[in-house]
Amino acid sequence: MAILRKLPVFLSLASALQVALANPTPFKSTADDENDTPLPVVIWHGLGDTFSAEGLQSVGALVEKVNPGTLVYYVRLDENPSNDRTATFYGNVTDQIAKVCDDLASHPILSTAPAIDAVGFSQGGQFLRGYVERCNFPPVRTLVTFGSQHNGIVDYKACSAADWLCKGAMALLHGNTWSSWLQSRLVPAQYFRDPTDLDSYLENSNFLADINNERAVKNETYAKNIASLENFVMYLFDDDTTVIPKETGWFDEVNGTAVTPLRARPIYTEDWIGLKALDRKGGLKFNTTPGGHMQLTDEVLEGTFGEFFGPFKKSALKDDQEIGEL
Repeated sequence: MAILRKLPVFLSLASALQVALANPTPFKSTADDENDTPLPVVIWHGLGDTFSAEGLQSVGALVEKVNPGTLVYYVRLDENPSNDRTATFYGNVTDQIAKVCDDLASHPILSTAPAIDAVGFSQGGQFLRGYVERCNFPPVRTLVTFGSQHNGIVDYKACSAADWLCKGAMALLHGNTWSSWLQSRLVPAQYFRDPTDLDSYLENSNFLADINNERAVKNETYAKNIASLENFVMYLFDDDTTVIPKETGWFDEVNGTAVTPLRARPIYTEDWIGLKALDRKGGLKFNTTPGGHMQLTDEVLEGTFGEFFGPFKKSALKDDQEIGEL
C-alpha cells in the first residue's frame, strides 16, 4: 500500500464537574446508539487520486476489517473517476466542500447516524477540516489526517514525469498565485501560504485563510465545531519531501529554518479555530509515521482505526471510565 499506504474525593469530583460544564459532550447518546454498530467512516483522498482508486478502496477494506460492519463512504466530486481526479487539481475548494456538505447531509444513512468518523489523506485532510468547520452535519466524532497541509504550503512536488495534468497545475501554482482567477480555479493555490508574504495571502486566499480564521473578523462557529471533536489526530510523515514544509501537517509555522510549533502560535494561543479547547480535553494528537508522503503501512492504519473508530458507545464508555477514575 505504498500509495496510501500512524486530594479529597469530593474535590476531585468537583473538578470533574467543572471540566464537564466547560466542555459539554458534543454528541448525545440515545437508546439506538447503545449498540455495537460502528460509526460510518468518511474518506477524502488527496491530490491526483480518485475515490475509486484501488489503494483507497483497500484502506476502506482495512476499516471494515478492524471494525466489521462499518459503512465506508468515499468522498467524490464527480461520479466519473477521471473527472474526480481532475477536480483534485482544478476547481473552487469552497464550492467543492459545499457539495460534500450537501452530499453527506442528504445521504440516507450518514445523515441519520449519531456521528461519523473521518480520515483525510493529504489535501483531503484540510478539506475535511473545512467540512467540520463550515457545516458538520452529520457531525464528526474523530478526524484523522495523514500528511495534510493545515498551515499551507510554499511548494508541492507531486508530479510524475508523464503526469501532464499535475505538471500543468504546478506550473500555474508557481505563476500568478494570488490572481482571483487562479484562487477560484487551481486547488493547490487555495492552500498556498508563504509566511514571508502574509499580506498577499490574507487579502487573496480563497480557502485556507478563511478556515484557519486568520483574518481580523473571526468565525466563532469554526472554533466551536473543531472544539466539539472528540479527537483530531494529525499524522506527519518523517521523510515527507512532497509537501513543503512537511510540518504543516501539525499547523507548525516554518519560515526559513525557524520552526514555530502550533502551541506557540496565535492560532492556538488565541484559539482561533478551537484547537486549544480541544487540546485541553486531551483530543489533539500529534503523531508521526515513518516514510515519505503517503507511504503508509497496514499496521499504522489498522492501529489508528482500532484506537479511534468503532461504535458510538465506545466514546461514552471511555468518558465514564475516566470520570470513575477521578
